[in-house]
Amino acid sequence: MEDTEPRNTDPGPEPGPEPRPDPKPEPRPDPKPEPKPDPGPEPRPASESDPKTAPKTDPNTGPRTAPDPAPEAADGDQPPPRPKRRRLRRTRRLVLAAFLVLLLPFLTAETALRVNYMGDPADGTHTRNRDAIWLGHAWVDGRKDDADLAAFAARLKTTGIRDLYVHTGPLEHDGTLPKARYPKARWFIDAVHRELPGVRVQAFLGDVLVTEAAEGMRLNQAGTRAAVVDSARQVLDAGYDGVHLDLEPVHSDDRDYLSLLDDLRAVTRAEEARLSVAAHQIDPLPALHTVFNVFTENPKWWSQEFFGQVARRVDQIAVMTYDTAQPLEGTYGGYVAQQTSLALEVTPPTTHLLMGLPFYHESNFDHWGHAETVEAAVRGARLGLSRTDADRRLFGVAPYIDFAATETNWKEYQEGWVGRGTP
Repeated sequence: MEDTEPRNTDPGPEPGPEPRPDPKPEPRPDPKPEPKPDPGPEPRPASESDPKTAPKTDPNTGPRTAPDPAPEAADGDQPPPRPKRRRLRRTRRLVLAAFLVLLLPFLTAETALRVNYMGDPADGTHTRNRDAIWLGHAWVDGRKDDADLAAFAARLKTTGIRDLYVHTGPLEHDGTLPKARYPKARWFIDAVHRELPGVRVQAFLGDVLVTEAAEGMRLNQAGTRAAVVDSARQVLDAGYDGVHLDLEPVHSDDRDYLSLLDDLRAVTRAEEARLSVAAHQIDPLPALHTVFNVFTENPKWWSQEFFGQVARRVDQIAVMTYDTAQPLEGTYGGYVAQQTSLALEVTPPTTHLLMGLPFYHESNFDHWGHAETVEAAVRGARLGLSRTDADRRLFGVAPYIDFAATETNWKEYQEGWVGRGTP
């Protein structure tokens, strides 16, 4: 019979006294003989045999059978590999799906902006000789001299710039303005009026609001607003042609800000001076400022309605159309075109609208230097003007800022906006 057993499991002879010499010795019968196993199914391993019938082994020599294989791990000792891989694949799919859900609206919006940059601006959409420029504090604190002024005046004579927003603050958080901050203001104002007849000099007054920082100006305090109005009177008495207010960040629908503008307008009108503001960008999508405010204390956009409310209270409104985080020149230009159209729709024709130009170069998340170019901003402004109100007279652009400007910035402004402008 073929042996199908992997090892011998029959019990061996029990130890006993040495057998007597006998030519034919008979084995002693086992008191409880085991029946021979039927040849057939493979017997259970020794580890599972009945302990009562298991063979006794010599403790000195051990069993003569082959060692048992290592026992398999019981269920639950370690997680099975396949379900773990399935969970990993499921997690990856969920992450990818979430990424695509977030990416799709972004790609859609960027595509729309790029399309908005297509086409040709209408003829005549060039300077109306109503441009402005933001200037640094060095012009009024003594760091600039007559030679600097002469060189700057020579450059401006070939442009459409008629308003200078020269930094005269910053305001104190309580709204006051120390006179020691602008000791050379009178010199600068007189020199500009002499070298550039018809060009106005406005006092650029600004401060950070508590909406962004732990410390800052609190517009909800009537005393603070009154102090800002007094500071406006102060700079007008010093000879400035107007007040340019830049408080950041102003939340959309801020009633205290509107109240301050009403009070300032009363003062500037009485002095026959200009009131202008630096304005936030307008929601590129409806109510986007509301969604954005959920995640940050710094509101990037105003509602179009609030922008119109501000525009109706001032003589000039300059949109800060830079630091847009646009990654490409084409999408940035399309964004400026959109902002120009949105602003024109709600700005009264009696209010002078200006679109900001990035006269500086840096690269960070808010401002990509390769994308936010003067050339793209000028073309975008022309496209928006062409599509919305090509004949608007009180319209211009406003470079920011003089001390960071490059020759390329001036060249792109000159060629793209001034070149074929009205005399």
